[in-house]
Amino acid sequence: MDFRTQLGSELPALRRFARALTGDAALADDLVQDCVERALNKSHLYDPARPLRAWLYAVLRNIYISGLRRSGRASVVKTVDELSDGEGAVPPAQEEHLSAGSVAQALDRLASQHREVIVLVALEEMSYRDVAEILGVPLGTVMSRLSRAREHLRRILEDRGHTVLRRVK
Repeated sequence: MDFRTQLGSELPALRRFARALTGDAALADDLVQDCVERALNKSHLYDPARPLRAWLYAVLRNIYISGLRRSGRASVVKTVDELSDGEGAVPPAQEEHLSAGSVAQALDRLASQHREVIVLVALEEMSYRDVAEILGVPLGTVMSRLSRAREHLRRILEDRGHTVLRRVK
């Protein structure tokens, strides 16, 4: 399979990761487009011995971090007028089970370094080693961040009345 075909098959995963980083669909699409453009221009730097997804995630994350540094902001800020219908809605109090929406909202409340680790490991099912390469940190840092992210996520969900997540030893 050639590079362009492989790249095309990774687009859904890239979009999920970009959405987790930005929290905004339009910004995620822009980020993926920038990543694909850079990947095509720098395809000669890709080592086929490494997983393509890990390389693309590293490219995408580096573009995202560079954008944050340039703009000097750490998150998307919206006014009440800019919210789409239902975006600012509060879920009903009678909901007694943990929904995907609750988890997504809890993930949005995590610090970006915790959110990206938990998304890569738990949702994208990447190995700790691949995540360490993507983030450019030691393996122990990935495990430490993941532990803190899981604990923080558990506390957020408990504060909202969800007790589904539990510690397993």
